[in-house]
Amino acid sequence: MQRTREKTDKMEESKATRKLRVCVATCNRADYSKLAPIMFGIKANPDEFELEVVVLGSHLIDDYGNTFRMIEQDDFDIGSKLHTIVRGEDEAAMVESVGLALVKLPDVLHRLRPDVLVVHGDRFDALALATAAALMNIRILHLEGGEVSGTIDDSIRHAISKLAHYHACCTRTAEQHLIAMCEDHTRILLAGCPSYDKLLAAHHRDDYMDIIRNWLGDNVKEHDYIVALQHPVTTDIKNSIKIYELMLDALISFNKKTLVLFPNIDAGSKEMVRVMRKKGVEQHPNFRAVKHVPFEQFIQLVCHAGAMIGNSSCGVREAGAFGTPVINLGSRQTGRETGENVLHVRDADTQNKIYHALELQFGKRYPCSKIYGDGNAVPRIMKFLQTIDLDEPLQKTFCFPPVKEWDISQDIDHILETQSALAVDLGGTNLRVAIVSMRGKIVKKYTQANPKTYEARIELILKMCAEAVFDAVHLNCRILGVGVSTGGRVNPQEGVILHSTKLIQEWSSIDIRTPISDALHLPVWVDNDGNCAALAEKKFGHGKGVENFVTIITGTGIGGGIIQHNELIHGSTFCAAELGHIMVSLDGPECMCGSHGCIEAYASGMALQKEAKRLHDEELLEVEGMVDLKAESVSAIHLINAARLGNRKAEAVLRTAGMALGVGIVNILHMVNPSLVILSGVLAAHYQAPVQQVIGQRALTSAQHIQVLTSDLEEPALLGAASMVLDYTTRRIY
Repeated sequence: MQRTREKTDKMEESKATRKLRVCVATCNRADYSKLAPIMFGIKANPDEFELEVVVLGSHLIDDYGNTFRMIEQDDFDIGSKLHTIVRGEDEAAMVESVGLALVKLPDVLHRLRPDVLVVHGDRFDALALATAAALMNIRILHLEGGEVSGTIDDSIRHAISKLAHYHACCTRTAEQHLIAMCEDHTRILLAGCPSYDKLLAAHHRDDYMDIIRNWLGDNVKEHDYIVALQHPVTTDIKNSIKIYELMLDALISFNKKTLVLFPNIDAGSKEMVRVMRKKGVEQHPNFRAVKHVPFEQFIQLVCHAGAMIGNSSCGVREAGAFGTPVINLGSRQTGRETGENVLHVRDADTQNKIYHALELQFGKRYPCSKIYGDGNAVPRIMKFLQTIDLDEPLQKTFCFPPVKEWDISQDIDHILETQSALAVDLGGTNLRVAIVSMRGKIVKKYTQANPKTYEARIELILKMCAEAVFDAVHLNCRILGVGVSTGGRVNPQEGVILHSTKLIQEWSSIDIRTPISDALHLPVWVDNDGNCAALAEKKFGHGKGVENFVTIITGTGIGGGIIQHNELIHGSTFCAAELGHIMVSLDGPECMCGSHGCIEAYASGMALQKEAKRLHDEELLEVEGMVDLKAESVSAIHLINAARLGNRKAEAVLRTAGMALGVGIVNILHMVNPSLVILSGVLAAHYQAPVQQVIGQRALTSAQHIQVLTSDLEEPALLGAASMVLDYTTRRIY
């Protein structure tokens, strides 16, 4: 028995210390950009993994740049090089190439004996790899399954998914497609695209202009050139060649510096190259035609291009991370999820149509998109690989027919990676940033004093946001975007603060969206703090499910937002719902806006503080029960406390303030006829009763029944900023 126990212990120890032997097979320059980050991740963990690299396909063909050399330059040992391409570049050659690969692969896989084979995407070479591994009882991890793009690629991709044992997909939609295909959801990882790990980390390079000039010449400028990459559509070769010809004609007419990459090795590529040479592209002064660009340099070229055109998946996937405008031609990417940076020209049947698309897109910049990844795919995949149990049965089991519910975790530790927003509240005193979950929970909050200058303020915003994004990974939160709440007048369409409050200096005509989006690679939404308070109530508060309501912020100033037919009202010049500046008296006290008799001049915290100081100076504020006050410390709270203790002068001030606010709200009721009024902010509880009383006395009969509630939300500005992100990103259809 002792010997048996020792033998069992040794077996368990051996199992615990055994390395996972992972074979990564790459077929072309495109799939290597997705596989390389994983290969680096495996190589960086030698105590847990053994890496084997197999190279085949167009990597080994001179006409396509002999791109296997870049794998060697990355210091990977290539275990096997398989010449598997049968030349001809037609449909029959593709079939013969698959057959040749299937003849050669068994010897290689038998020699390497990997525990797991990592296969990417939807190429015919990858289908041969998956077929061979499945028949040889080797576990397969498939990257980027579940996506929809059109053409024969869809069929190949889905076939590989059915052969694969594990899946690392890029988007939630792709994950749901795999589940709908009856794949076991416990073996599906929503990781994001591995190439995003590299491109998001490497695109900010100081030498990017040197790279651009190296490929396009010394006279080229940033955002003033085009990257063109068009591949054949194997199910419609004739039409794809026609589109390619029309694209080149349009680019010649458009007269901009253009980097043209050769098409991939699919059937029809030779005809496309003939068209390119017939047009004289390789000799044209505006064009540079190349077979291959190293991925790190290609990132810079796409990031800083004035536009990208063609039908490459890079245009609808990676380019979105930079906000680069893209023109997607034809049907090759039909069904792909895309950001707003992509303009589709599916029926690209004339040169003029493509030329017009170039006119519309060239030189624009769009919010950065993270549809396909957030830069943390490789750590997730490494963690996923570590959980593979080699003692589990190899035979796949399919799940018929249940679809995974949203609240069931796809993560390895069965912890749902919470969809969250980054919320920024730019106040007159403090700058606050928070990670906010889909349910309105503030996961973590950061607060700093708001700097006085523009440069210091922008620097601090970016620093705090970067810290929050870093923390979000460890808090298991997936940041979908950034929402910014700020005082003053805002153009939410452009993400520009037009005019801010006097409390926030040097903050007019400021594009706040671009620097945040560029730094974090996240889409950014910006709006006025009053509008954000209304959005917070709509998603998380009393306004949830209410079609028409008004929110009034009662704080340092008076602001608010109006929801009509479930939509926020902004107005023609973005100054709708400036509720604090509704005039309730022609000769009232002066307001900070320069006018007289505004609600804010009566009922804001600053107005009450002003009155409190006046009473203090006249020695009329303090009553029995109040501590001695110094003039510099007098605030609105002291006025409220004095009134509560029976000070009639303080009571009169609050009564006037409540009356002014109530009259202003009656005007709002008569203008937009909401079904609910929500008071928010530190003074809301003090104003609820007097406002309800004024409505009962002064509103039209039809409006007297409208209820006034005080908000239950502790952080309306932050929650409203978050709601812009959470609502938009989760309801959006690309």
